[in-house]
Amino acid sequence: MSSTPMTWRKSSRSGSNAACVELRNDRGAVRDSKNPTGPVLLADLASFTAEVKAGHFDA
Repeated sequence: MSSTPMTWRKSSRSGSNAACVELRNDRGAVRDSKNPTGPVLLADLASFTAEVKAGHFDA
């Protein structure tokens, strides 16, 4: 595991109601900003974004 400190940024879609996520682009990591020591979801964000833009998750 790397000793480089993790740099997180708040999602631009996060509102002021504390329902926020934070992203880490270097590893495709997502976490709940209210629980920064909690679990982290690792995902291929580029593929996920492409799927969302293609409408694959539309209801």
